[in-house]
Amino acid sequence: MLRAHTADHADVVVIGAGIAGLSAAHQLIGAGVNVTVLEAAPQVGGRMATHDMDGFRLDHLGPLICSAYPELESTPALGGLVLRDFAPGVLVHSGGRQYRAGDVRSARGALRAVRSRSSAPHAPLVGAIEQARLGAWLTRLATAPESRVAERPERPALAALAGRGLSPRTVNGFLHPLLSALLGDPGLTSSSRCAELTLRDYARGRLCVPAGGSAALPALLADALPPGTVRTGVHVTGADITSVRTKEHGELSCRSLLLATGAGAAAELLPGLRMPAFHPVTVLHHTAPEAPPTGTRLLLDADRSGPVAHTAVMSAVDPSRAPAGRTLISSTVLGPPPSDLDRTVRSHLARLYGTPTHDWELLASRHDPDAVPAMPPPHDPRRPVRVLAGLYVCGDHRDTSTVQGALRSGRRAASAILDDLGVGPRHGDGPALPAAA
Repeated sequence: MLRAHTADHADVVVIGAGIAGLSAAHQLIGAGVNVTVLEAAPQVGGRMATHDMDGFRLDHLGPLICSAYPELESTPALGGLVLRDFAPGVLVHSGGRQYRAGDVRSARGALRAVRSRSSAPHAPLVGAIEQARLGAWLTRLATAPESRVAERPERPALAALAGRGLSPRTVNGFLHPLLSALLGDPGLTSSSRCAELTLRDYARGRLCVPAGGSAALPALLADALPPGTVRTGVHVTGADITSVRTKEHGELSCRSLLLATGAGAAAELLPGLRMPAFHPVTVLHHTAPEAPPTGTRLLLDADRSGPVAHTAVMSAVDPSRAPAGRTLISSTVLGPPPSDLDRTVRSHLARLYGTPTHDWELLASRHDPDAVPAMPPPHDPRRPVRVLAGLYVCGDHRDTSTVQGALRSGRRAASAILDDLGVGPRHGDGPALPAAA
């Protein structure tokens, strides 16, 4: 039975109400453990935050989600999550034109796409044979066991893709910009294993975003917890295994402590914890008098001819993100942003969409230099979450730098805590429970 925490004691204190910490709280409370979640921000969600502005719902970062992420299905509190799908595949801008790519999952689909190309508004990126080869490779990847993919030789992702027997146009024109968008990694220096696992999820499902904004996902997790479990606006000044000191509420005692913050904040509270490098991300939201004619497809820049890596008419994908009759275009810059951000981005968007953007209005922009933890090889996507008995850490920096990785790391941390508390069956990190570093 779910039980709420007490005012000044909890079996487990979780610092950080991002999706990793909230996921862990669900697992722990479901096992009968008292939990308090402390969050310094005024709202839950961490980087998955959404700002309301005059009827627009603007994501701070807005990571893309693959509907096939296993954690979305295995987390009971997310059963009510509504996802808005992009159209199958993507549009890629290359050589001044837009092409369709990535909506072929089999050789038969490739040939069917070629037969219909004369009536399609956007021609396929590559010819029938290469589409069939890509479709067959994605199909094999989709049906391969995750363990088999995770055991493949590990290299930087871009170098590994070049050895898969696909044409340079397929790799550079589709796989490179798609993976950059999914991993937040413009140079594809990430581990090839993590990249192929991400492509496996893409091949098994569809690209989507939460209806109403990214904040809808952590809000569902928080709302399903017992009242009083999550305390926002609480600043932690010090912590150890048995107590947490806060600026607002004094000291809270506990039996175990879980750090579920970002990597930087976790390292401040736990000196010696290894800090990863980060990929910076900037998100811009514009409104325009008319929506560009791309429908609900994600648009990628295959030529990397400007700062924008990917963009979409988000009001078409998810109408709840804009007032009725208004258009919302959301664009993502990977890497350091240009100095004249709005002007440079609108100039690039004009080329990508093939429409003037001088009358587009910038609603908001947000830059996060530590948005995405880097995953260069060798990368362990199951980095230990147990520092020592009673002290644990979770987040996307302990797993993969995706929504899937954050949720999974929270579940693994909860499993390690339950093991050490002697509650429930052993699972998660395995019997050895190695120390985190």
